[in-house]
Amino acid sequence: MDYQTADSKHVLKRSRPFGILDEVNNLSVNILPISYNCPSLSQSSYSSNDLPRNVVITLSQGSLVKSMDFHPVQQILLLVGTDMGNVMVFEVGSGARIASRKFKVWDLGTRSMALQASLANDYTASINRVMWSPDGILFGVAYSKHMVHIYSYHGGDDIRNHLELEAHVEVLMICFSYPNKQLCVVTCGEDRLIKVWDAVTGAKQQTFEGHEAPVYSICPHNRENIQLIFSIAIDGKIKAWFYDNMGSRVDWDAPGHSFTKMACSVNGKRLFSCGTNKEGESYLVEWNESEGAIKRTYHGLGKRSDGFVQFDIAKNRFLVAGDESMVKFWDMDNNNILTSIDADGGLSASPCIRFNKEGILLAVSTNDNSIKILANVDGIRLLRTMDSWPFDAPRITLGPLMKSSLNVVNLVLPPMIVIFSSGNATIGANLENHRAAMVGMVSGIITALALQKPRIADDSTDKSRNWKLTEINEPSQCRSIRLPDNSTATRVPRLSYINSGRAILALSSNAVHKLWKWEESDQNLTGRATTSVVPQLWQPPGGNLMTNDTCGANPEDAVPCFAVLENGPFLISASGGEISSFDMRTFKTMKKFMPPPPPPPRNNDIIEIGMEDSAIQIYSARADEWVANLKGHQKRITGLAFSNVLNVLVSSGADSQLCVWNTRRWKKQTSKFLRMPNGRGAAPLADTRVQFHVDQIHLLVVHQTQIATCEAPKLECLKQWDTREASAPITDATYSCNGHSIYVSFEDGSIGVLSTSTLRLICCINPAAYILPKPSLRVYPLVIVAHPSEPNQFALGLTDGSVYVLEPLESEGEWGGSPVENGAGPSTTYGTTNSDQPQR
Repeated sequence: MDYQTADSKHVLKRSRPFGILDEVNNLSVNILPISYNCPSLSQSSYSSNDLPRNVVITLSQGSLVKSMDFHPVQQILLLVGTDMGNVMVFEVGSGARIASRKFKVWDLGTRSMALQASLANDYTASINRVMWSPDGILFGVAYSKHMVHIYSYHGGDDIRNHLELEAHVEVLMICFSYPNKQLCVVTCGEDRLIKVWDAVTGAKQQTFEGHEAPVYSICPHNRENIQLIFSIAIDGKIKAWFYDNMGSRVDWDAPGHSFTKMACSVNGKRLFSCGTNKEGESYLVEWNESEGAIKRTYHGLGKRSDGFVQFDIAKNRFLVAGDESMVKFWDMDNNNILTSIDADGGLSASPCIRFNKEGILLAVSTNDNSIKILANVDGIRLLRTMDSWPFDAPRITLGPLMKSSLNVVNLVLPPMIVIFSSGNATIGANLENHRAAMVGMVSGIITALALQKPRIADDSTDKSRNWKLTEINEPSQCRSIRLPDNSTATRVPRLSYINSGRAILALSSNAVHKLWKWEESDQNLTGRATTSVVPQLWQPPGGNLMTNDTCGANPEDAVPCFAVLENGPFLISASGGEISSFDMRTFKTMKKFMPPPPPPPRNNDIIEIGMEDSAIQIYSARADEWVANLKGHQKRITGLAFSNVLNVLVSSGADSQLCVWNTRRWKKQTSKFLRMPNGRGAAPLADTRVQFHVDQIHLLVVHQTQIATCEAPKLECLKQWDTREASAPITDATYSCNGHSIYVSFEDGSIGVLSTSTLRLICCINPAAYILPKPSLRVYPLVIVAHPSEPNQFALGLTDGSVYVLEPLESEGEWGGSPVENGAGPSTTYGTTNSDQPQR
């Protein structure tokens, strides 16, 4: 039988009954399934500290736990659903239940007569499944009676109704997926159907039919950029569906025809299932997707008379199952059980279990309707670090751009070329015709939008506390490492962590790139950047250097830039001359071109270019035409930042003017000038940089005279911190990856750590603590960047060409002292007006 998928115009023949990957591998796609060439984590290298086995807290909530899910970003938040229809959010560090909702139909009059009759007899419903959306903005609840509720979560106890769906007579499971870059809700139920709903509007988009029994479980799967969904019925039949209404692609049998759930590893490369049949036999297996056959069967599950084994996956290393009132662990690459624990006793016979995203916390249900939280060493450290930062997410608006589910990676890098990726279009050939006219006119920064989830969703600082200033004056008071480099000393104005923090890339003022990589070892099992292990200054065989074109000009006079394409080995960079594209695996130059650049190896829709004359040009790749010329700045553009939550672009100029542009209509919404505190006049001409907080609403504004935080899109100034409290001008600043802190570098070599919520200086790192003394040379940082997943690590690029990585002492765990009752810190709060005129 021949069939055609929605993702490909090629007609593919089903030569094998289970060859789902045969079809996937033949799909015509534009995205290159290539990852950066860095060693992957060895599946067999682990220690007992990797497993969350220590009970750190017990959460009491009063009724039987049916489903749990950790927040994907704020990983100390646990969503819980019970058999009484209650849904709750716990902060596991403190054990506090910070939000809850009871079962209630929001609009009963519009519901079916069958539902109304059911509720007339018994207005209760059990929860079968709760789940956060991938970005943590929404969560879904599947009820035993007809209903699916989608809520938006805004921090604390602020839960708001978003969608109410009458999906199935009994909804057995709910999940979120991203077909065609659009966030969707997928449900299944006793009516043997799978339904796909728009997560923004609630419109039903597709219905999959083909099962002959109620559908017990669904599992979204993304393999080599192809979206599909597995479904499992209670008769043990497994099917797979593309989002094309062309029927199931496979027909597998779960082992023992069991009630089965499927899950895939974090990297999407491995598929597992776990189930229990009517005879009480349980099966935990790994599947060979190409053959539809079982690749590995894991031993160690017991036999029971009732209950169904639940399981979960920790990153790409461990499997865990709740079985025989125990928590059982397996190494993915070993059939035999690794270890089992009873979590101090009291577990259910088949406990409900759930890992957090990093696999360092594990929630397990108990016989007395409580939840035990287990942690490994990193989990304990996380809870200790987060204990003083209760979740307080800012307001979030669900706008139209949510359909594309794009998030921001901000790189403050000139020249100003902005790629806004939101569709399947590729840049057309006509773009070449515009290059000559653009030469010599472009300046500013590069900002790339990527399909990467923010790691922490909010600034969770405790605004009720003050902090004692900690001063670090000696090398023994912190951990630092100077990255090895024997090349000629030149300034390092551009720096970035890449490959999820496993490497650091620097661009020197001589137009040469340098790459340092941390390898996995017994001292560094994760292979991520750390001050405890010296990285390798990496070069491929042959000694190639990634060197930018300078057009014969003095590279010291150029404004350098680079951007690493998301999840790929490709680098786009410039140092005053032509823009170069490099393959970082080989360091080979792929292409050189004048701005604007040709299409990188990924899909792009909108390119925005900041001009020397203060204009911003908007080019649509989908329509292959220039669609707008934004005018509103008075000086050259020096910064750009996108918010995919608010659907706006924020731009900044050399005169400290900030503008907010609606990215749907390309109209200016707001324009304000950064003002000096206490009426000290206009800010001097200087590069003004902007960066969105990970909540995509709050904005960091960096100027040589001050740090300011604003709330977009109105640019309402919340707080300012100015250099009257410092001994030198600011050279750069950045949010920490979790948004709790702001790292600031100064011209005297010092580093300041500010609390984001208060802009209080909580830690000052003097240059003597990390810089080797050079009496004849003034050395200071030009750029500071935060590690993408370690909130207390940052890297510096200095004027002498050196690159440093800094972390607090392990005994401290974080920068800054403990909160005190009357701690002082240089912080002032200012308001703004709605005027477009400079504020004096």
